[in-house]
Amino acid sequence: MESGAQGCEIVVSGKLRGQRAKAMKFIDGLMIHSGNPVNDYVQFAVRHVLLRQGVLGIKVKIMLPHDPKEGKGVKKPLPDHIQIVQPKEETPIVQPYSEPKERKIEPLPQQMVHPQQLQQQQQQQQLPPQPQAQLQPGAPGNLVYQ
Repeated sequence: MESGAQGCEIVVSGKLRGQRAKAMKFIDGLMIHSGNPVNDYVQFAVRHVLLRQGVLGIKVKIMLPHDPKEGKGVKKPLPDHIQIVQPKEETPIVQPYSEPKERKIEPLPQQMVHPQQLQQQQQQQQLPPQPQAQLQPGAPGNLVYQ
């Protein structure tokens, strides 16, 4: 831990005291146990010690720190590591505005008028006005055409 490791775990198992075998676990710091980052971050070693009473087993796991420069640690960050980026300063908009764009009004193309249609339009304009109905007081229906 003094060398910069994130965590370590030591398991000593065997006949520690008496005839019965035991396992003692010593843990310090952070240790991950599952997932693909275990392959990159955790170093694992097993040693056996032969004693007069029997064999002691010692397992040591050391979790390396994240070091992007690849000095003492691992270059890849942990998947749950989140980097918070400060937002950029934005100038506030005082009032929304829009710029009007000029539209070019194009004249519509003149339709070609057939000479017969032109004559019919002139004849309709020359017809005398139709008589209008007038109300006469006292007449049945009050409608009289002149």
